[in-house]
Amino acid sequence: MHSAPSVTYPVGRARVWGVTLALVWLAGATLTGSWCVQVDSIGWRQWLAIACVLGGGVVAALGWRTASIGELHWNGGGWWWTARAAPGEQAPVRLVVQLDLQRWLLVRMGAASGGRCWLWLEQCREPARWGDLRRAVHARGRGKIDPAAEPSPG
Repeated sequence: MHSAPSVTYPVGRARVWGVTLALVWLAGATLTGSWCVQVDSIGWRQWLAIACVLGGGVVAALGWRTASIGELHWNGGGWWWTARAAPGEQAPVRLVVQLDLQRWLLVRMGAASGGRCWLWLEQCREPARWGDLRRAVHARGRGKIDPAAEPSPG
């Protein structure tokens, strides 16, 4: 079996996740609005529902806006993350595929420091490298995050 080729892939705010969040919020707002129209007078329950819908929308928007942006790099043995905020710094990470939808991948990224975040990877970001990325995320690396091993330039 051949190992996956080295690949660098851009990561950003996933459009599919943004659209999903917006549609779920819109459904909740529509149902809450319909409920408020059907009652004779708006009471504390309706105000609580309105506050929850608005608060949920704010939390969803902030979560989407603060999504991790950068590049993932696979060097044949492990993953490295370069955040857009710190372009010169690469950190060793581990990726675990949580959901594979062919054109989208939901992965959990864990750092050596113990921090974790979720990334939506989209084929539309770099279609020419998508196949290499998919092979790499399903490849077995070294198994442990090794901060001493430097990524190969690529």
